[in-house]
Amino acid sequence: MEITGYLLAILVGLSLGLIGGGGSILTVPILIYCFKIEPIAATTYSLFVVGITSAAGSITYYKNQNINLKITLLFGLPSLLAVFLMRWFIMPSIPLHIINTGSWELTKPVLILLVFAILMILVAISMIREKHQPVKLTNDDINYSQLIIQGIITGVITGFVGVGGGFLIIPSLVLFAKMSMKKAVGTSLAIMTMSSLLGVTGDILQRTPINYSFLALFSVFAVAGIVAGGILSKSIDDTKLKPVFGWLVLTIGILILISEIV
Repeated sequence: MEITGYLLAILVGLSLGLIGGGGSILTVPILIYCFKIEPIAATTYSLFVVGITSAAGSITYYKNQNINLKITLLFGLPSLLAVFLMRWFIMPSIPLHIINTGSWELTKPVLILLVFAILMILVAISMIREKHQPVKLTNDDINYSQLIIQGIITGVITGFVGVGGGFLIIPSLVLFAKMSMKKAVGTSLAIMTMSSLLGVTGDILQRTPINYSFLALFSVFAVAGIVAGGILSKSIDDTKLKPVFGWLVLTIGILILISEIV
């Protein structure tokens, strides 16, 4: 099962490299079901993997001048603040045992998995139904207030379930910052690097137990995937890949939802 998990780590990187998002949402299920890591710790581990993988992917985009540093800070700083508040204050304050309904108990780990499964389903539907329409790019019509709001929303989600939020960041950058897809992907990776690694830092400061040797190995596979994805993206149409990947995410989300409710 662990071998399968490491192979799936490559898929996480491939998705980030090919379509700029979506892959990180697989990290938590891989950690939980392939490596038997409990859900709360899995969100910490996921943030580490997403941060390292996104950092590796950002290098190529930065060299090709496909990262907008101004927008990275404008979107990233509110996101950083939201992640910090979630990991430092809100997550620790959620009780381990929340409610009991007969034989079924809603615990903190179950809550995280339920929210995560619903998020996976929503992301999958968005990827399956997405229609690429040309966006009129103008530099004088950037919606800064919407970017800041989206940054906060992304940070809250990143802090709670441990995903990078590329599926939220990229559409926001295209719509509100008027970016091309390539620049949006590069800027998204830079933002995910910042927010994910800050989230891990918050957990480290709270002395959360972390298996660094395992994380290093897992991250090597994910980074290999994002490097390969970056190379393949030059010759593969991401519009054809997104629906296929969306169906995979949808199936996993439904299975998690059923396993936690039934």
